[in-house]
Amino acid sequence: MMKRLLRRAAAGCALSLCAALPTQAGTLVAMETSAGTVELELFDEQSPKTVANFLRYVDQGFYSGTVFHRVIPGFMIQGGGFTETLERKDTLAPVENESGNGLSNGRGTIAMARTRDPDSATSQFFINSVDNARLDAQGDQPGYTVFGRVTQGMDVVNAISAVPTRIVGPHRNVPETPVVITEVRRLAGDTPATAQ
Repeated sequence: MMKRLLRRAAAGCALSLCAALPTQAGTLVAMETSAGTVELELFDEQSPKTVANFLRYVDQGFYSGTVFHRVIPGFMIQGGGFTETLERKDTLAPVENESGNGLSNGRGTIAMARTRDPDSATSQFFINSVDNARLDAQGDQPGYTVFGRVTQGMDVVNAISAVPTRIVGPHRNVPETPVVITEVRRLAGDTPATAQ
């Protein structure tokens, strides 16, 4: 009797978790870095504005030559806003926060970095190296918008997470040896939409 109840409870939990995950394949991108390649599936339906924002930067070649400038083991790796010399790149207008999309900052997800202003995300993103549900929307408090997940290359994320870091001016957790993003590109079959 108890085993049957536990099995039903486990099945119910599994179904509720699956319900929160995207069911259709989204846009696929490859992020080439000096540490290896990370492939991502973007959640076009759940985070449409955020994905469109990210892809504008991808299609412009914006991320080429940027670095992972903030690496915190057991938390996340952040990049997409600074050059190797830690010069901030000019960005597009901020994107509206979509953290109420039902997606969680789980291990291997990619989310938008932002300031305390929920609608301040521009080009910077982070990849969660562990489950970080505390970064999710909580009630009426916005969280950090998840807009994709790693499909290949989590070993690269783990390797970046383990690099030695230092303080450089106002920046903490900067890799001692820069981890450079050489290119982010759409994978075959995923082409830019017609500009509107």
